[in-house]
Parts: sequence; structure tokens; C-alpha cells
Amino acid sequence: MPMDLNIGDIVELKKLHPCGSKEWEITRIGADFKVKCLKCNHQVMISRQKLEKRIKRIIKSNIENNKLE
Repeated sequence: MPMDLNIGDIVELKKLHPCGSKEWEITRIGADFKVKCLKCNHQVMISRQKLEKRIKRIIKSNIENNKLE
């Protein structure tokens, strides 16, 4: 079953980006995801399957913020 990922979620990946960050923001969802490194702002398109394998944890979920407003 696919993970519940939304635009604006901040995720921690298992491996470091060359800039030294593990934190990425999801900026586009669909068959492919667009994620942005929070340290250097590098953007990457990645398939859902690959992204889900690389996610260690969800740091901030956009759903939680929307429920509070």
C-alpha cells in the first residue's frame, strides 16, 4: 500500500545529499514526485516506488497543519 504523502511534507531520506542534508520537501505528487533539498534547493523528479524506499521518516506532514487551521 502506498505511503500517504502530500505536497508540502518534509521527509528525511536514508542517505545524505552531496550538500550534506537528508531533509527534502515534496513539491509535486503524481506518478512521479518532485522533491526539493531544503539545504541547497536542488530539485529532483523521482518515481513513487524509489522515493518510498528511500524515506526514513516523515518529519512534518502537511495534513497535520491543514487540520489545525
